[in-house]
Formats: sequence, structure tokens, C-alpha cells
Amino acid sequence: MSNQNDSVLDFLLTRRSRPAKTLTKPAPDKETLITILSAAARTPDHGKLEPWRFIVLGQDALISLSRVAEKRARALNYDEAGVTKACKPFLDGPLAVAVIEVQKPSEKIPAIEQTYSAGAACLALLNAALAMGWGANWLSGWVSHDKAFVTSALDLEDNERVAGFIYIGTETSKPPERPRPDLNEIISWR
Repeated sequence: MSNQNDSVLDFLLTRRSRPAKTLTKPAPDKETLITILSAAARTPDHGKLEPWRFIVLGQDALISLSRVAEKRARALNYDEAGVTKACKPFLDGPLAVAVIEVQKPSEKIPAIEQTYSAGAACLALLNAALAMGWGANWLSGWVSHDKAFVTSALDLEDNERVAGFIYIGTETSKPPERPRPDLNEIISWR
């Protein structure tokens, strides 16, 4: 294979997300973030619908989101541990990008394929940040799927939902390798 890119393959075989709670400043500057987002925007997109968009959340925006998450968790009668768990991700890490799935009307492209594309955008964004040497993590949680939260906190429309929050920053510790799937258990050959 003359076109094999060994460095990219090595990256993919060894990539490892970094827990958001281990990320700190500095975060990528705007120019670096544009490069990361440009890579994410090259994700597979059947029909060229671009069924996703990005919201860049700096530290002030994340603090604001933690307050909205706290208010929403309390309105839902979560106990203190549940309230803390709802708020904490927004207080970890100096920067996040909310990847917003945008369902678009299409006679040719089913909604599920648009969802897959939004998920692919999350992974592409995560991998681009990691490939550029940043620590990064993809999180969601119940607040991502809570219509009242995303409507008030992120001004999402009815056809939009959070595919994930990608936290990006400088890693403070390298996580240990975790067990990976046993390929013999997940592959069938026909």
C-alpha cells in the first residue's frame, strides 16, 4: 500500500481521550480552534446537508451553563449529589465546543443518517484536538438531552439537539490505558 499514512494510523491505534476534569488552561486560541473545527467539518455528510453546527463555549459561558444546569437539576428535584454531577462538567476544563445536531428536512437523507453525521463530527473534532496535542474529551449527560436545559441555555431550535460537548484544554495528567474490546468478541466474518 503505497498511500498508507503510518503516522495517522499510529495515532488512531493509540488515541486516548483525556478526562475533562484533568484539563486546564491554556486552551486553544481562536486560530488553532478554527483548524480543529475545520477538520471536524470534513466529517462524512450524506447529501451535504451539514446536519450539525458548533457552539464554542469559553470559560465564562461554561460557568453560566453550570448555573443553568444547577437551576434545572433543582427544578427536577435532584439530590445534592445529582445537582453537583449536573454542574461539574461545565466547571471542568477551560473550553468546550457544543456539537449541535441540526435535523434538516430531506426526502433522500433519513434522520438517523443526520444523527450519525453529527456523531462523526464529534469524533472528528475530538480526534483533531488530540492530534494537535491538546487534551480532549467528549461528554454528554442528561442535561444534553433535557429539552428545557438546551432550549434555555443554548437557544436550540426544535430541530436541534446536543450531540456532545467536546472539552479541550491542556492535560494535567496522562490517563492510564484502559482495556479495549476483544476483537474476537465483536467481529464476525461472513
